[in-house]
Amino acid sequence: MKKSLRMFLTLALLMCLAGCGAPRAPQEAEEGLLLGFAQIGSESSWRIGNTKSIQDAAERHGIRLMMADANQKQENEIRALRSFIAYRVDVLAFVPIVEEGWENVLREAKAAGIPVILSDRMISGEIDESLYDVYVGADFLEEGKKAGSYLLRKREELGAGRLRIAEISGTPDSTPALERAAGFRSVIREDARFEIIDSMSGDFLRSKGKECMQQMLARHGRDIDVLYSHNDGMTLGAIEAIEEAGLVPGRDIVIITVDGEQAAVDLLREGKINCVVECTPMLGETVMELAEKLKAGETVPRILHPEETMFTEYDSLEAIAPRGY
Repeated sequence: MKKSLRMFLTLALLMCLAGCGAPRAPQEAEEGLLLGFAQIGSESSWRIGNTKSIQDAAERHGIRLMMADANQKQENEIRALRSFIAYRVDVLAFVPIVEEGWENVLREAKAAGIPVILSDRMISGEIDESLYDVYVGADFLEEGKKAGSYLLRKREELGAGRLRIAEISGTPDSTPALERAAGFRSVIREDARFEIIDSMSGDFLRSKGKECMQQMLARHGRDIDVLYSHNDGMTLGAIEAIEEAGLVPGRDIVIITVDGEQAAVDLLREGKINCVVECTPMLGETVMELAEKLKAGETVPRILHPEETMFTEYDSLEAIAPRGY
């Protein structure tokens, strides 16, 4: 009877989510921790690496995994979370695509007694903190500060005049976009020569990064001294636009990017990027350890940040290990 009910719920779950990133049902084994994980999409090498990290770590820990790909839509992600709750997973984990709009579904999880892990991105600080148990992911404010600190070091090479910065930001209202912008500004305001003359959202997508750069070059031409891009995908698109405009990335325009994908590190070595701030997607091991502790009823920290670094043109770049994403 129990198995029949489980199979019925699985079928209903897959039918209601067909066509919008439906979760993949776990194997029929009844034993072991069952984790429901909602991913926002597969928009970049970083995101693909993040998903693989979750999958590989679940396999190592013997954790049954139900995953959903929200295809960059919050409504799909909320639908997946509700399906996980209906399926009565042991622990929920998800990447909030934006900070707002999660309270109702998290109240449903709390009512069902299911612990919640926020991975990679945070939700609004105004929400009842009892609705989630732990956040594991980057300190995005610190990443923005690192980007700004590199620029302070670079400023003497850029001349004594006004230094004009173009910014390509991430998904509006997402934690990384908000905090990478705030951290960067908190540092560069130390020097009155720095001025952000344009800021556009590229939604963390390579294609939109190129479109943003094309538009900013059309508006400002050679008046852009520095590009601060919130992720490597958008940076790669922007570099295409810069080169198509007859400019030399890394020389005519100083380029600062965030993530640390292999492609960005390779361009740093070539001199087309000047600074890469690391944001590791390898969160799977920590997520699984937290899931096991939460199921066991153990207390976990509220916030866990991975160790991250920064690579610049001033460093010895040969020693950087393959990135894996």
